[in-house]
Formats: sequence, C-alpha cells, structure tokens
Amino acid sequence: MVNTYKDRKSLVIYFSRADENYFGGSMKYVDKGNTEVLAEYIKAIINADLFKVEPLEPYSKDYMQCIEEAKVRTKTHNAPIKDKVPDISSYEVIYVGSPVYWGGMPEELFTALKDLDFTGKIIRPFVTHEGSGLSNIPNQLKSICNGATISDAIAIVGSAVNSSKDKIEKWLNN
Repeated sequence: MVNTYKDRKSLVIYFSRADENYFGGSMKYVDKGNTEVLAEYIKAIINADLFKVEPLEPYSKDYMQCIEEAKVRTKTHNAPIKDKVPDISSYEVIYVGSPVYWGGMPEELFTALKDLDFTGKIIRPFVTHEGSGLSNIPNQLKSICNGATISDAIAIVGSAVNSSKDKIEKWLNN
C-alpha cells in the first residue's frame, strides 16, 4: 500500500498530563503523560514537529482532584493555555493527540485549535484512554477543524502506551 501520510510535512499537536494517572483500576504516578509518549513515537517515526498544549493553570497532581478540575473546565469552556499553536500553514498533516476527559478532549485542546485555519489539512487523531476508546474526539475535531479532512484515528489504552510503538508505526504507515 502506498503511504499517503508518512512523507508529508507533519505537526503533532497534543495535550498530555503526567503525575497521578488511572491505570485499569488503580492509580500510578507517571513522569510523562500517556499521550506525550505516543506523540514522541510519532515524532521519531515520521520526523514530525511537536507542539504540546499546556494549561495556563496546571491541573492538580492528584488524579481525583484533576478530574474534578477538568469537569469544571469542560462545563465552563474556560481553559486558557500557556502558548498559542505556531503557524500551521506549511503543514499538510496534523496529528492531534488527546486523552479522554469526560467523554472528549480536554478543554485546553479546544482553546488551542479553535482559531486555526485548517483548510486543506488532514487531521489524524490519536487518543489515550482506559476504556473509552476514541470517545467523541473525532466528532469534536470535525466540529472545530473547519476545512480539514478528519482521517483514520487510533485509540491506545494508556496503561499500554509503553509497548505500543509498533501499533503506532503500523497506523502511521496506513
């Protein structure tokens, strides 16, 4: 099969959170968020540029407190970010990486993406989760990335990210 994405100029825009995370029924502290691990795989495999969306006000390190903070940000649509996404005009493919927060993307990704011109871009979503799959993230991207084609997405269980490089490489080659 001829690769339609791998050799195109690509940018990875992602949100990821380290600290205490939920892993299949228990809590575990991680130094690097699950989505960031996948973003780095993508960068290494296809030589993409990276942009990490970071909240202006960091989430709590405590998982239970973090999910309550995320719930509030989702309800209020108030999630300022540290830096704006750089100019995307020269990129053909944009990989958008997200954990699942309350059935969708963290509000910070909406903040990061809402004012960008996606005309003619290909969006390839990648998602980390502990049972939610892609959730509503592809539909959310369709609603916010006007003018883009939302392509095939991949969902990786967060507790399995460290052993998922082959899955990511196979997805990138499709």
